[in-house]
Amino acid sequence: MTGPTTYPRDLEAILARRHDNGADLWMTPDKNLIKGSPFTTLDCALLLLEVGVSPADLILQAMADLIFSCQRDDGRFRVAPKGAIYPCHTIGALNVLCQLGFAADPRLEKTFRHLLDSRHMDGGWRCHAFKYGRGPETDCSNPGPTLTALNAFRMTGYPDQDAGLDRAVEFLLGHWRIRRPIGPCHYGIGTLFMQVAYPFMTYNLFYYVYVLSFYRRARQDERFLEALAALEAKRIDGQIVVERVNRQLARFDFCAKGKPSARAGARYREIERNLTGL
Repeated sequence: MTGPTTYPRDLEAILARRHDNGADLWMTPDKNLIKGSPFTTLDCALLLLEVGVSPADLILQAMADLIFSCQRDDGRFRVAPKGAIYPCHTIGALNVLCQLGFAADPRLEKTFRHLLDSRHMDGGWRCHAFKYGRGPETDCSNPGPTLTALNAFRMTGYPDQDAGLDRAVEFLLGHWRIRRPIGPCHYGIGTLFMQVAYPFMTYNLFYYVYVLSFYRRARQDERFLEALAALEAKRIDGQIVVERVNRQLARFDFCAKGKPSARAGARYREIERNLTGL
């Protein structure tokens, strides 16, 4: 590491898993970057950022190079060696690279363009894997990947340049009313969704409000304001307390279950700053 980190104990625990999947940088020998959650290549890049590692650090730069090496000519990312390349794969890789500081990198322009050109009719993103069978609800996009895609896009100039992203925002706001599981992967808004989950690895109330707060179309909508009020009601003494976390991260200092999280609090303050743009 090139400098001190905020959570040294967490950092040590993450680094200790670096070769658990059989190769370096949390990948498998056949270059799978998404196997072994939450200690995958993509997940661990975000975890390292959370515990205070600089995006300029050599290990994160090496991880960025590895992820870029999985980019195809059409902009998609093959992050698993076999099977179809699902939109969530490309979206996940893109989101990590954007958070590592590559949102304006010319190499990602074709990825952004691919996503813009491959939106579903409701404005979001979905795959064609129907593990829950086919029903009317599977005609919708998958809310989780759509939310993560918007998280990547908010780090670029696209929200101001492409009004089509408002359709994705509207789709997610609509889910606040629909509530039931929708999309081929059946993302719903229920008890688990309403628990404050951190870090942002799953579709949940905190992540939902955080990402949508970057979009003017959402900030002025009563459905977003209802979700925001629900999140505000979760705060204890003005702090964000983690209610749900991957069990393998439950003892990490930055996201300990049942305790206030300084990192989550910093995310909440970003929401508050975004709201000044109303």
